[in-house]
Amino acid sequence: MRFRLGRHTYAAHDRLVMAIVNRTTDSFYDRGATWEDDAAYARVRQVIAEGADLVDIGGIKAAPGAEVPVAEELRRVVPFVEGVRAEHPDLTISVDTYRAEVADAVLAAGADVVNDAWGGADPDLPAVVAAHGAGLVLTHTGGQRVRTRPHRIEYDDVVAAVAESLLMQAEAAVAAGVERERIVIDPAHDFGKNTWHSLECTRRLDELVGLGWPVLVSLSNKDFVGESLGREVGERVIGTLATTAVSAWLGAHIYRVHEVRETRDVLDMVSVIRGDLPPMRVTRGLA
Repeated sequence: MRFRLGRHTYAAHDRLVMAIVNRTTDSFYDRGATWEDDAAYARVRQVIAEGADLVDIGGIKAAPGAEVPVAEELRRVVPFVEGVRAEHPDLTISVDTYRAEVADAVLAAGADVVNDAWGGADPDLPAVVAAHGAGLVLTHTGGQRVRTRPHRIEYDDVVAAVAESLLMQAEAAVAAGVERERIVIDPAHDFGKNTWHSLECTRRLDELVGLGWPVLVSLSNKDFVGESLGREVGERVIGTLATTAVSAWLGAHIYRVHEVRETRDVLDMVSVIRGDLPPMRVTRGLA
């Protein structure tokens, strides 16, 4: 399996870091740290230096909160995408949006990928992505309404439900004209799931990898990590990195994260152990 993001082509054993850049004031983790333009551009430069393969720009937080009209989302992300593209012509740029109108504007502004974090809430979005020849990340949200938290949601088999939904979305996207090699699937930990569900998706991630599409995991500092360890939001990095290592061993391809340097080291170490990368140096016992 090979897949394409922006102008880059990747192999099945590649493990990519997708750095989060929020253009919001109320993100659950960074609390608006990249709301101002200067801070946001500095964040992009920093994550590239730390080893990010692509950035994911979002103008609306996923959790419940104040309504963000389309015009405001456009104001937050379109000029920024234009600026990042001008400064970093080879960087793969993703935008986290569930709205076809926003997707159309950011792709015209230079984005390469639309990260549809709400699992097909806007049925027109795949056709927009196809018209631009762009990439598309598809997610499983269990049918939850946009920007709501799950409440007592149940599955007979959560992994089977995730697989069924993602396969259906992927085939619909192909039918809408999205190139097959530009589609990525995401089980969407915490979205439409309780902690037991997210842990099961992690434990059986190889089943989702086996569907034949590149798999993205968005694990960074999420509630299932916090509940597993009894840690608050600012204390979940180690748990996130442990989950990242397990996910890498089970074959996930893309990791949407806040901590880029640490994630890069974890992924590269897994790649070295598996034999997909050589060690950076080998002198012990030889010199």
